[in-house]
Amino acid sequence: MMPGRLASIALAVVLLSMVVPARAATIRITMENLVISPAEMSAKVGDTIEWINKDVFAHTATSENGDFDVNLPPKKSATFVLKKAGAIDYYCRYHPNMKATLKVAP
Repeated sequence: MMPGRLASIALAVVLLSMVVPARAATIRITMENLVISPAEMSAKVGDTIEWINKDVFAHTATSENGDFDVNLPPKKSATFVLKKAGAIDYYCRYHPNMKATLKVAP
């Protein structure tokens, strides 16, 4: 292969890797025995948070800054896609002692 062609191929590979977006993650958080676990989680904008309610009564995931208010019926799950960076403190409206934090990176 000629050196110029090899350089062109290498450049194309580098440019393509910059264009292909990273895959968003799904992050699972459980609510069980009146505890949110983990209580602190790191994520990125675009990630999906899936809260799983393992209790026999309803919970919510309610952000203190108003970003989300997710209802979780007993033994069900719900999701939310993170839209902006920052630290988000949230709690259960029915059980205010259930508290957690999402640290969302850009």
